[in-house]
Amino acid sequence: MDLETDRILALAPDPSAAAAARKLAAPGAWSHLGRNAAALWGECQGSALYQVRVDLRDLVAKCSCPSHKFPCKHGLALLLLAARQPADLPEQEAPEWVSTWLANRSAKAATRQPTPAAPASEEQQARQAKRAEKRLLLVDQGLDSLDLWLQDLIRAGLAGIELQKASFWEKQAARLVDNQAPGLAARVRRLALIPGSSPHWPEQLLRALGSLALLIAAFRHLDGLKPGLRADVRSLIGWNLKEEEVVAHGDLVTDRWLALGQLVEDDDRLCTQRTWFHGTRSNRPALVLQFAIPGGAFGMPLVPGTEFDATLAFWPGSYPLRAFIHQRHGPTLPLTHRPPAVGIAAFLERAGQALARQPWLDRLPVVLADVVPTSSDGEYWQVVGGPGEALPLVGGPHWPLLAFSGGGPIAVVGEWQGSAILPLAMADATTYLLCASAS
Repeated sequence: MDLETDRILALAPDPSAAAAARKLAAPGAWSHLGRNAAALWGECQGSALYQVRVDLRDLVAKCSCPSHKFPCKHGLALLLLAARQPADLPEQEAPEWVSTWLANRSAKAATRQPTPAAPASEEQQARQAKRAEKRLLLVDQGLDSLDLWLQDLIRAGLAGIELQKASFWEKQAARLVDNQAPGLAARVRRLALIPGSSPHWPEQLLRALGSLALLIAAFRHLDGLKPGLRADVRSLIGWNLKEEEVVAHGDLVTDRWLALGQLVEDDDRLCTQRTWFHGTRSNRPALVLQFAIPGGAFGMPLVPGTEFDATLAFWPGSYPLRAFIHQRHGPTLPLTHRPPAVGIAAFLERAGQALARQPWLDRLPVVLADVVPTSSDGEYWQVVGGPGEALPLVGGPHWPLLAFSGGGPIAVVGEWQGSAILPLAMADATTYLLCASAS
């Protein structure tokens, strides 16, 4: 186990769990420590003696303590101890309470495969058709309302729209939720963040409004679209697929997946975790989304800056990007080498091709080769490539990038957000370091 401290602490459900784990990551608090190729284990003395074990295949921790956090401070501390002082965890046969837990996890994983649904009866099919027809009618009404709202917005002009209260946007979003179009509602809520956000906000808002208008037009011509684009439009409106439907209709790709970087966004309603992956053999990007209530834990530990063998299931679409981890096939290991990278011009060409296939893409992973991070005033940051090549950075200041580069070219891993890059990691030939903007 060769993970670095920052990658282990990326698993912490909150800062207090991370701080407590640091204090417990010392041999004096532990007894019966051990390890093998599959797991770590030990007993930690707290208000009681807690049995702690970690499955090295996916870094899932199990502890007998009563904490509702996942992973708890004891699981994190055991990982930190193994990373910092591996000699304190001797190689040996696992005790029964560890081997039984591993066997149970393997058995559950083997039986977690989607079960084909039984054919629906004629009565069930009729009810399903009626529900689908009712929803379609509601969505059509919501689109008509949104279309009229957009026309009124453009007719009145954008002057002074930055003075509108949040209720101006929320009222229209709530209307779309009532019309069973939650995807459109989320896009309308994001519009509220644009006015006044930068000197170029009118241009950004017009682009976003045009994207909404294009989505309305695409849905009204859904039958004439290719299957992949049709799936994209339905998903953007708010039709969701279950995981078994994704497996049945999407791509299953078995590969060595590099976890390039990770971001967590919180709001009053939901916490969203975005983890970007790259397949080494397929050369495919992938985005794994996880959701949790505010203060809750995400379902699967995903550590940025690691790699593992797995089968990913991709949602169907014209440019399949979103996926979930269908099956793991090996342990999680630290990523120490630079992922495949391209120059700025080559990346922009790829981004253009992706947008030509799916015009509503608002994020893409990017790994830029041989770029130099620069800043003239400590506020505006960019990466500079070849002659005349530069892309702006957001989320700064980015002094660690500059320090790592030493003024020379490095690889920068980030999330392309349409007009700028949010850096997630930096790399050279032998080192892969996460940025502060990454979890």
